[in-house]
Amino acid sequence: MWAVSRVLPSGYFAFPGRLFLCAIVLMTGVALALLGVLAFRRAGTTVDPRTPDQANSLVVKGVYRHTRNPMYVGFLAILAAWGLYLGSVFAALLLPLYVLYMNSFQIKPEERHMRALFGEQYHQYSAEVRRWL
Repeated sequence: MWAVSRVLPSGYFAFPGRLFLCAIVLMTGVALALLGVLAFRRAGTTVDPRTPDQANSLVVKGVYRHTRNPMYVGFLAILAAWGLYLGSVFAALLLPLYVLYMNSFQIKPEERHMRALFGEQYHQYSAEVRRWL
């Protein structure tokens, strides 16, 4: 995002309160990610996204009642805050690439493991709670 904002400076934007909004979005992202981690820790299951097959419980409480992926939503908010800080339209346009990448290479494989491990319980949960927001 930083490199894009420097290579394409014509996309610069500024508005009153931009840095304040940036701080709010950043704090929200950090809070969502931390709440997701804490819920996993409380449930005694793995937080490591590289080992979804080691999950030993399906976490559906707390922030997981609103999104199936609060850590990834938090990271997206952090990236959005970075885009706001940079003030670059072109950098912000990279945010959908993060979502596409995460859906394809992280979330869908995790979901396959969750369906295999938790079956109908996961199917019901994913029918009730959105992947992102």
